[in-house]
Amino acid sequence: MDAERLVRMCRQALAQSRAVPDIVAEAWQALALAQAIGARLALVGPTELRGEARGLGEIGGRGCGVLDHPMVRSGTVRATGLTEVADPEAALLGLNVLLGDVGIALVGVACATDDEGLYWQCIETIDAADESSDRVRGMLRRLAEREPDRPPETVRGRAGP
Repeated sequence: MDAERLVRMCRQALAQSRAVPDIVAEAWQALALAQAIGARLALVGPTELRGEARGLGEIGGRGCGVLDHPMVRSGTVRATGLTEVADPEAALLGLNVLLGDVGIALVGVACATDDEGLYWQCIETIDAADESSDRVRGMLRRLAEREPDRPPETVRGRAGP
């Protein structure tokens, strides 16, 4: 499945989450997706993105490790369905929005909980989402820098007319 589609699925699922366990699960899913997109771009993405993409994969993995959630044990990780990043720019733009949504959702959970462990998990995951977002913005800047040198039909990884 393409990265853009997975990002849309994650954003929709997060938006529909109302209960704390669901919000935490979707935050975990989003960071797992950031890890998968980073890993994929590090392997087969544009050369100028590979260093930042490796960093994104590592941060996303660290963020997943922070949240203790049954998704880890159930094997229902959406990111495992990632097969391609057809349009890196569009995927990264969507991922950046998703990471922002995750941060906002987790701030709400952290503010509403009396569970100190959950509070600190949320804070650490918010930090991981913010760090991931920084990496994504760095990759988007690199893509923007290279665009003037490339013919318009290949800017977004699409074939010509």
